[in-house]
Amino acid sequence: MEDVLVSWSGGKDSAMALYEILKMKAYNIAALVTTVTEDYDRISIHGVRRNLLEQQVAALGFPLEKVLIPKNASNEEYEANMDKLLTKYRQAGVRSVVYGDIFLEDLRKYREQKLAGLGMQSLFPLWKRDTGELARWLTESGFKAITTCVDSQALGRQFVGRLIDAQFLAELPAGVDPCGENGEFHSFVYAGPIFKKSVLFTPGEVVFRENRFYYCDLLPAERA
Repeated sequence: MEDVLVSWSGGKDSAMALYEILKMKAYNIAALVTTVTEDYDRISIHGVRRNLLEQQVAALGFPLEKVLIPKNASNEEYEANMDKLLTKYRQAGVRSVVYGDIFLEDLRKYREQKLAGLGMQSLFPLWKRDTGELARWLTESGFKAITTCVDSQALGRQFVGRLIDAQFLAELPAGVDPCGENGEFHSFVYAGPIFKKSVLFTPGEVVFRENRFYYCDLLPAERA
């Protein structure tokens, strides 16, 4: 079996990509790779606390690699830190990185070019899948995901901190991608068919940042 890294946001697309890769039975997961903004101690963009990320990955049973970046990091800083980690794994024999991208051609081209420069390649198990079908499959397959961030230019405050289920999908305005592929919303997956146990949390405060994004804080919860 080939060792691969999985680009891991903690959200539904990366969870579906991981599920598809595991289903192929041709790959061994060397690690899940997550970018964490160290000033906030949270997953970059998604805004989820690092300790919930660690609980999530432990519940999946895979190693976790965190790429730390400062707040307001430039793209050059991000790339330098990511390249350092990828180079370490490339030197250990890992040649492929799995991504959950679905249809953004420019993003795929960027990833492929960056990895090619390191002597690596990308795998896109969800590529060109119908996003409506993917979203419905997510809700019907046992995965549980909650929205942690929404872009107010696409969605209202009422869509953050919501379980992604049939009702959520039915309420999405026209033009919003059902998987949020254009950045309309981001999520945290806390249970599903590839989890050994669910991740416990309670929804916390909703805040509005950068005059654009609504974030719902997730607070770790203890098991009874």
